[in-house]
Amino acid sequence: MKSACLHLLSLVCGGVILTGCVDGEARMGEGPEQYPYRVTATVGMIADVVRQVAGEHASVEGIIGEGTDPHLYLPSTADVKALRAADVIFYNGLMLEGKMGDILMKMSRRGKVVYAVTEAIQEAGDYLIVDEAEHYDPHVWMDVAGWIEAVAVVRDGLVEFDPIHGDDYARNAESYLKELRLLDDYAREAFGSIPEGQRVLVTAHDAFGYMARAYGLEVRGIQGISTEAKAGLKDIEHLVGFLVDKKIPAVFVESSVPRKSVEALIEGAEARGHSVRVGGELFSDAMGESGTYRGTYIGMIDHNVQTITRALGGAVPNGGFQEWAKARR
Repeated sequence: MKSACLHLLSLVCGGVILTGCVDGEARMGEGPEQYPYRVTATVGMIADVVRQVAGEHASVEGIIGEGTDPHLYLPSTADVKALRAADVIFYNGLMLEGKMGDILMKMSRRGKVVYAVTEAIQEAGDYLIVDEAEHYDPHVWMDVAGWIEAVAVVRDGLVEFDPIHGDDYARNAESYLKELRLLDDYAREAFGSIPEGQRVLVTAHDAFGYMARAYGLEVRGIQGISTEAKAGLKDIEHLVGFLVDKKIPAVFVESSVPRKSVEALIEGAEARGHSVRVGGELFSDAMGESGTYRGTYIGMIDHNVQTITRALGGAVPNGGFQEWAKARR
């Protein structure tokens, strides 16, 4: 496996590999000085994966919490301290943490062991979605099959850093991957129950492209793949016309994005004689409250699947994924 310095992929422009981690290179394979060692992850989805794979061997801290937009997030002094104190750092890449790019680069150059969990996906070549400005869409966790590749990067990174417990990481990862494969099947079945003409997902920003592609939905976002992209009046008017023409029954707000633009859509549709309701709040760039089911990656996806499916006329069990999977384990 490559050294950790070669995992700083897509920090600045989505395709540059940064090198120069001589100190980090020397630490690889020697293991931590003490247990549990410290892992810092930028977003909750990654932190949850690391916890699942690392088990008792690592203490995991996530920087960007629930309800927070990573596209616009400005790291605090405490965040920088957490990164400095970490033995291993995992981040998404593909410009999701755009405003943290310089800090992550500095950490790598100072010898920190740093991994981009989207590295394997980017190296695969054809998977990533690219927008009109030729920016990679970073929201790969919305497709469970895509996020499975991120689990493999975490597993391999921990094995490389702490080979003494490599078997534990491999077992933990495989157990978690079994659940994710079930989750992928569940999402496919649930979305497949939505009447074909109603499989349209309209959201605040374009964070659901991978989900739409994987599970047969059409997605429209008011903003682009980053919330830094501002929606103009023409964008709103165009989407209002789409809602009216297609008779879309529901649009969705996001936990980490203000509701203003979605409310403008609803008002615009009503002015043209078409009633649209808020189908529910989705998790896009952040998970639910820490310590809850929705504060896990599986719970986040389950919540989104249930919310979208029911709002658009499909069916899922009352107990969601947990009920569905119980009969299939």
